[in-house]
Order: sequence, then C-alpha cells, then structure tokens
Amino acid sequence: MGLFLLSPLIIILIVLGYLDTGSPIFKQDRVGINLKPFKLLKFRSMNLNSDSIATHLSNPCNVTIYGKFLRNSKLDEIPQLMNVLKGDMSLVGPRPNLFNQEELIVERKIRGIYDAKPGITGLAQINNIDMSNPVLLSETDAKMLEEFNLIQYFKFIFLTFLGNGFGDRLK
Repeated sequence: MGLFLLSPLIIILIVLGYLDTGSPIFKQDRVGINLKPFKLLKFRSMNLNSDSIATHLSNPCNVTIYGKFLRNSKLDEIPQLMNVLKGDMSLVGPRPNLFNQEELIVERKIRGIYDAKPGITGLAQINNIDMSNPVLLSETDAKMLEEFNLIQYFKFIFLTFLGNGFGDRLK
C-alpha cells in the first residue's frame, strides 16, 4: 500500500536520480535473516564509483547534492518497501549490515539478531545509534527484539516519520 500511495513521489525521485547520477536505484548485498544475503534497494545518494563500505566509513565527498537531500529527508529508504514486499525485510527490525562488517556480524551473532528479519527502522535508528559502534548497536537491537510488541512496532514507525534519527550519517 505504501508503494502505491508513494508512487507519484517515487516517479519524481527516480527522474531526479537519473538527472543526478544516471542510475537512481542502488542495490547492495546485505545480511538478512539467518545470515542469508539479499539485495537491499535504496535511492542512490552517492557517486557511481563509490566504495561499497559502511556509510560511516565513506568519504563525504562521494555524496551528491541530491543525495544529501535524500539522506536528510530519509527518502533514500523508500525503495526498501520493495524489500518488505518481497519478504526480505520488515518495516521494523535491526538495520541490515554489509557482509564486510565482521565485528558487527560477530556481535549480532552472539545476541541472536539474525534470527529476526532486518528492518527499515527500529530502536537504534530512532535513538541515533549507527553501525560505527557494533557493540552498542547489537545491544540495542537485542533489547528491541526482547521487548518487541505491536505497540512498539507502530511507535518506531511513527517516530521515524516524525523525523527521529538521522538516517545514514557520514563521519
């Protein structure tokens, strides 16, 4: 339903993305439930030649002007609704990480984070905790999963729409 309602906006963002980089959709292998890989979809916010590394390690110069707008508004996340529709992700859950984030993978394995579907938003995101601190992120994800209920599910979505969290932040 979200994809249908957002379709006019999606079309505009795709056109602007073509004008910006010539390739508006970004696909990247991410770690999913039970450590299974899936292709995460996002609107491209960085130049085409950017390295496939965690955002907090990326060079801020690689982000385009349009990309800064997408990240600040969190509109770059809209294509992940396709991941939700496909069943790779949930709206709420731990953010999916890259396979090269080895320390984070170890911390998440210890806490059973990969037993749940990854999500677009969650407790860590609304509290501005990113992947630069693998231990804190894993602990926060574990807390969210332990205390998870329907009320929290909608609370995290609501707080995300209100602008809590900062999205993918470059150091």
